[in-house]
Amino acid sequence: MKKIVVLFFGLTVSLTVLGQAPDKFWILLKDKPVGVSPALSPKTLAARNQQGLRIDETDLPVKTDYLKALAEQGIRIQHRSRWLNAVSATLTPEQQKSVRRLPFVEGLQSIDPNLVITSTAPVSRVQMAPVMSQIQADVFADAGLTAKNVTIGVIDAGYFGADSASALKHIFQRDGIRSVRDYVNRRRPREAFFRSLETMSDFHGTEVMAAIAGHDPSENLQFGLATDASFHLARTDHGGREFRGEEDNWIAAMEWMDSLGVRLINTSLGYARGFTDPKENYQPSQMNGQTSLISKAAQIAADRKGILVIVSAGNEGDDRAWRIISTPADAQGVLAVGATNNKVWNRIGYSSIGPEFLPYLKPNVSCFSLYGTSLSAPVITGFAACLMQANPKLTNKELISIIEKSSHLYPYGNNFVGYGVPQASRALAMARGQEISSNTREVVASDKTYTLKLTDTDPIVSVFRKKDAVHVLHQEAIRIQNGKLVLTRLPGEKRTTVDLKKEVIEVIWSEL
Repeated sequence: MKKIVVLFFGLTVSLTVLGQAPDKFWILLKDKPVGVSPALSPKTLAARNQQGLRIDETDLPVKTDYLKALAEQGIRIQHRSRWLNAVSATLTPEQQKSVRRLPFVEGLQSIDPNLVITSTAPVSRVQMAPVMSQIQADVFADAGLTAKNVTIGVIDAGYFGADSASALKHIFQRDGIRSVRDYVNRRRPREAFFRSLETMSDFHGTEVMAAIAGHDPSENLQFGLATDASFHLARTDHGGREFRGEEDNWIAAMEWMDSLGVRLINTSLGYARGFTDPKENYQPSQMNGQTSLISKAAQIAADRKGILVIVSAGNEGDDRAWRIISTPADAQGVLAVGATNNKVWNRIGYSSIGPEFLPYLKPNVSCFSLYGTSLSAPVITGFAACLMQANPKLTNKELISIIEKSSHLYPYGNNFVGYGVPQASRALAMARGQEISSNTREVVASDKTYTLKLTDTDPIVSVFRKKDAVHVLHQEAIRIQNGKLVLTRLPGEKRTTVDLKKEVIEVIWSEL
């Protein structure tokens, strides 16, 4: 028996979880059928053709002969993954042995029975307003960009009350929810999708939706950018409790959305550690984009399906035993979003850090969120949706590049906040094929101290002290004194990024 604490709107709710679920596995298969057609919608095929992506073996279904053979073994298949050429099932120890002996089985991979959602604390809607100014939401509004004709997929823990939330009323009034699937309770009717409360985390997807597309005319407040988008919603995780996480549900939802032609997916779920058997726990070293099957699926979505997957970086920044991003934010092809403070745009304490062993930058970008990266990622999802409306021909990789290059620290990104906060004015110009000017400069410091003369800047500036071009030793906020910023070099410090918001100065310390 376990006690799980879920924070929601300042209340602490204690949930009791009884027992443990039986062992669940992915059954990895060896080959695919020949001469069959992919089960993809015309919208999906058109999107692939537009992006120059070919139909390949990951679009072909799992072999029916293999499914029948597994059924004859008494195996009850729960999900099929054409991307991974695998099926998921709960297996007894005896079944595990017999399945491993089947000639068409490549192997078994355990599904983590104890995955944890990166955040179960929804945002106060009043607190979301500042991020709109930070990312220059008014620029999109002035251009008439509201994500019209853009379809967004959302994979989350639950959407309780979404159909009655004042901030989402406009979406339901125009039938903007195109379809829903509950992978946790598959027999639940659509009308119960928004009205059944099992854990307090069932509000999580509702808050994510508000951060993507929320607008409350009665309060005259906008919480998200994609107010005119359409949505496909999937519930894949049974709350934020320390219990069996449903990796296979997540992958099934990704493939379902791909079959519908969805090109933009937000997933404010992230997974880190917690196997019942400590030998099977995720280790920090496994956040490498290649270990978890959900990261492999996310990479397939990015590379082969043309889908822009936007993911929460994780909320383990204050956890000294972990600190780094969770999966699937570790996948190279996804846009992982961290969180900043509001006034000084450096990393807010809980926001997860990019591992130093990765050969690529994570998180990719960041923006303000008081209550978790679960709500910074959807803000950037709305941002991306507006760019897709502005230029529907942009590929997922082009969109990632534009969002990164529009961010206020670019090109001096770091593993605390990525390239920083995306700026709508810069992103929109690039989406329209326009050139943008650089707001950066480099200076060389040849002593232990260096003084920058600064005018017309905030009285407090953010400074990232780095051991190399990317990895942060320490971040701090420094007050400007008499128009001067005095930097004293730390042991091991080789670069210092001075963030003035409107300008970025990269101080390169020469060897003494």
